[in-house]
Amino acid sequence: MFQQVWKNFEENELTHSAAHHLMAVDELRQEHGYARVSDIAKHLRITKGSVSTAMKHLRERGYVQEDHNKFLELTDRGLRVVSEIESTRVVMQKFLSQALGMDDDDAEIDACKVEHLLSSEARGRLVGFLRFLFSEDDVAISFLAAFRGALEERNLE
Repeated sequence: MFQQVWKNFEENELTHSAAHHLMAVDELRQEHGYARVSDIAKHLRITKGSVSTAMKHLRERGYVQEDHNKFLELTDRGLRVVSEIESTRVVMQKFLSQALGMDDDDAEIDACKVEHLLSSEARGRLVGFLRFLFSEDDVAISFLAAFRGALEERNLE
């Protein structure tokens, strides 16, 4: 079983680094209207050579395209992936901070670590769980209060 899980993990659509490259292209285009290799390198605080290598790989996989002026833009596939990553980060951050009671900064860091790893199904189920957890349902209210109480007891030990 473990080998199959590891194989599925290795077949993940994007690495953490590649996800951040795509998000940098998106952020720069929204902020400045364009994204070049040098801009991405500065944004991510890495070398232009690293960005060039990553962009070549992302172009080959259909996430990014480059025009005749060397401006980069996300393809529809790239835009879809960035949107999924961003929504996963928001959901994970809310889960970690509001449901599990983590510090906001720590929740943001951990959400960033897993934002590109969750499947659409896992993200959807987590959203459903959060909707229930923060609803007015008596069971949810009782569960959340009991869970937070257990966390406090654990922290006092």
